[in-house]
Amino acid sequence: MNAFVNLIKLAWLQLVRHRVRSLLTVFGVASGMFLFTAVETLQRSLAKATEASAADTTLVVYRQNRFCPSASRLPEHYADEIRRIKGVREVVPVQIVVNNCGASLDVVTFRGVPDHLLRKFAPEIQIIEGSEEEWKRRDDGALLGEVFAQRRGLKPGDRFDAAGVTVTVSGILRSPFAQDNNVAYVKLPFLQQASRAGLGVVTQFNVRVESSKDLDPVSKEIDEMFRSGQEPTDTRPEKAFFAETAAELIELIGFTRWLGVGAVIAVGALVANALLLIVRGRVKENAVLRTLGYPGRAIGCLVVSEGGMLGLAGGIVGVGLATAFLRWQSFTMGNEGQTLAIQPDLTVVSLGVVAALILGIFASLWPAFQAMTQPIVKNLRS
Repeated sequence: MNAFVNLIKLAWLQLVRHRVRSLLTVFGVASGMFLFTAVETLQRSLAKATEASAADTTLVVYRQNRFCPSASRLPEHYADEIRRIKGVREVVPVQIVVNNCGASLDVVTFRGVPDHLLRKFAPEIQIIEGSEEEWKRRDDGALLGEVFAQRRGLKPGDRFDAAGVTVTVSGILRSPFAQDNNVAYVKLPFLQQASRAGLGVVTQFNVRVESSKDLDPVSKEIDEMFRSGQEPTDTRPEKAFFAETAAELIELIGFTRWLGVGAVIAVGALVANALLLIVRGRVKENAVLRTLGYPGRAIGCLVVSEGGMLGLAGGIVGVGLATAFLRWQSFTMGNEGQTLAIQPDLTVVSLGVVAALILGIFASLWPAFQAMTQPIVKNLRS
C-alpha cells in the first residue's frame, strides 16, 4: 500500500512539474466531457419522460388524429362519462396553450385546470413564493414552475404575455417532475376565453386510474365509448403519449448520441497522445528509476496514474462547467405542445466523472506498456 501511495505522489509531482502541458491536457479533456455531459443530460431527460414504469397511473385522452394542442378540441362534458368507467380514480380536464407547436427551444406552455382540481392534477407541487390563495383569488393568476420563472426573470406580482395570453404571476412552484417546473398553471375558464377556444372545450383529459394494470383496459373503454361520437378520442399512457407526439424531438435528441461517442473518442485520443509525449520525453528518468530498483510494472503504474489523474481532473472541470451552464440556462425543448426540461442530475454528474477517470486510465495503457518495455541501457545513453 505504501508503495502504491508513493507512486501516486510521484505521478502528481511529475504532472505538476510540467504545469502548462498538464493544464492544456486537462482543458482538452474538460471540453470533451462538457459535450459528453450535455449529451447524456439530453438522453437521460428523454428517458425520464418516455420510459414507462410500474408506478405510472395516468392516461391522456386526446382528440383522435390530432397532435398540436390548438387542433385537439374535446367537449368538457366527456369528463363526466369517463368518471363512470370502472378503474378510473380521477379525471381532470386540461386546456393547453403553447407559443410554438413545432420543435424549438424556450417553449412557453400554459396549462389551464379547474382551480379545485389543481392538487389532484399535480399533487406533488410546492409553492415556494407567493401563494395558492392569491392564484385562486385572481382570474388571470398564474403559478409558474421555478425553472420557467428563473428563465424569464419573473417573480410574484409581475405580468407577462405569451402566446396571446396575459397573466399575473401569483406564485412560483417547485415539483419533483421536470415538466411541472417549466409550465404556467392558470384557471381553466380563463385560458379557454383567453385562447378563444370557448367555454366547454378542452385540449385533453388527464385520467388517473387505480393501478398501472388498469391503464390498458380503461384506455380501450374510453376510446370505444367515443368512437362514434363527433369528437373521437385517442387514449394513451402519459409517457407513451409524450413519446408519440414528440417524435420529431426524440429523433433529434437520438442523433446527439453520436456527438457523445465522438467526445469520448476525442478524450481518449487526447490523453493517449499526451502520455505518449510524456513517456518519450522521460526515457532517461524512467531508465534511472529502473536502475534504482523500480520494476517495470511500477513504471507502468506511474504512467497509468498520470493518465487517471488527467482524466479525473478534466472530468471534474468539464462536468462541473456543463452542469453549472445547463442549470443556469434552464433549457427547455418542446414539440407538439410537449416540453422536455434539460436538467442534469446526480446520476449524469457521477457518470461523467467516472467515465473521464476510466477513459484516462484506458488511454494510458499503451503508453504505460511502452514505458515498461523500453531497454534500460539504450535509454541511459540517449
